[in-house]
Amino acid sequence: MNTYLFYDIETTGLNVAFDQVLQFAAVRTDMTFREINRHNIVVKLRPDVIPSPGAMLTNQISITDSMSGLCEFQAVSNIYELMNTPGTISLGYNTMGFDDEFLRFSFYRNLLPSYTHQYRHGCRRMDLLPITVLYYIYKPDVLNWPTCAGKISLKLEHLNHANNLAQGQAHDAQVDVKAVVELAKLLSKKKKMWNYLSACFHKATDSERIKKIPVAFSSAAGNHRKALMTGTRFGSEFGFQVPVLGIGESIPYSNQTLWLRLDIPELSDTIDENIVHKTQIIRKKTGEPEIVLPPHERYWKKLSLRRCSIVEENIEWLQANTSIFQKIIEYYVNFRYPVIPDLDVDAALYDIGFLSHGEQAFCDKFHNALIDEKIEIVNQFKRPELLELAVRTLCRNYLKKMPEILLEYYKRYMKRINPLNGEKAPVDYRGDFRTTPAGALKEIEKLENEAEQNSHKLKLLNDLADYIKLTFPAGSNRL
Repeated sequence: MNTYLFYDIETTGLNVAFDQVLQFAAVRTDMTFREINRHNIVVKLRPDVIPSPGAMLTNQISITDSMSGLCEFQAVSNIYELMNTPGTISLGYNTMGFDDEFLRFSFYRNLLPSYTHQYRHGCRRMDLLPITVLYYIYKPDVLNWPTCAGKISLKLEHLNHANNLAQGQAHDAQVDVKAVVELAKLLSKKKKMWNYLSACFHKATDSERIKKIPVAFSSAAGNHRKALMTGTRFGSEFGFQVPVLGIGESIPYSNQTLWLRLDIPELSDTIDENIVHKTQIIRKKTGEPEIVLPPHERYWKKLSLRRCSIVEENIEWLQANTSIFQKIIEYYVNFRYPVIPDLDVDAALYDIGFLSHGEQAFCDKFHNALIDEKIEIVNQFKRPELLELAVRTLCRNYLKKMPEILLEYYKRYMKRINPLNGEKAPVDYRGDFRTTPAGALKEIEKLENEAEQNSHKLKLLNDLADYIKLTFPAGSNRL
């Protein structure tokens, strides 16, 4: 039996590899949105994590409050169990744009399978944000639509206020998840549309629908389907949707289709040397945002006459300039993201890939062992990355119980994440640096100047600065 698990997280920052969850709230319902149970998991701040000052001002979780709750290892294990309950459809608002990847790295960092909640035992994912976008475009009568600075706002906090979905502070996970449940109830009143859009997150259904989109024309590379792609990434100025042309599938990255945007006037200026600057490709995995629609008149008429004209001109240009079109296709089909040198193991999920059955079995053994047993078996990890993750897990969560050899490791690790030069900090898979104590203190100083009339914000920032200076004393003297 399927159930929905509506969830929301609050975190120390936006870096999926180096930040951590501070709060996980969830409501499990049946398929008619009747509540079965609810959960609120508070996670204790790890001693090696530096909360982003900006994130703290957003979620209002003070340093004092972040010192309570379960250790990350136990909390993430509990979250994993909830999301992997057979038949679970996990969803939230922009969860596939942020929360899901954040949890994926949390599972990986704590030696849990990162992807099983997407496919095993009938589990899968959805996301209400891209669904809400489609309702705004095609069924606007279902909600009151808020504006901000004269533009439509699809932020959950604004939708909540405009539609009175849930009472309480925005960016509190419990309030936000309640708002998402109520939002789903309102959207589902348009049952036919709800069922259609829900199925967009089912891989097989999404794939079959894309295959049925009419072929606009063919080339040496195959058939090219003209469609509309929807999502917030395209912005309100484009009505949250753009016309696209399918150009094939990525070779390095499986299950990733490639779509060339057709409403860019400069597309016809493309030559060999400027492909990356004159073209825009959207990468899509089946069952995931963005949502692809066939080019039916009822959808296409949402585009302006000017954009429709650009589309037709670009299609004619692509058909007439087969050589450069093939080079555009070859470039994107074969494109690989650059290798990041010295990638930190916390950020190496996509490099490591799926574990072997033997490796995962040993990770399971590690999870099921008592603390003393974990310490005994940690050196039995044969893969260096897993050994590093296991040692970090022990030190981050059970430091007071660690033997001297692991304490020495932890001291070296803490020194490495507190460098004299911020450009010596660990990097993630995007090439972004880990937040350093010195960098956080500089950001606090800037935010304090902006918040000088707000005593509550000032206290949050001052307490955070004191914590950083106490926990990372060397870094606080390097400004």
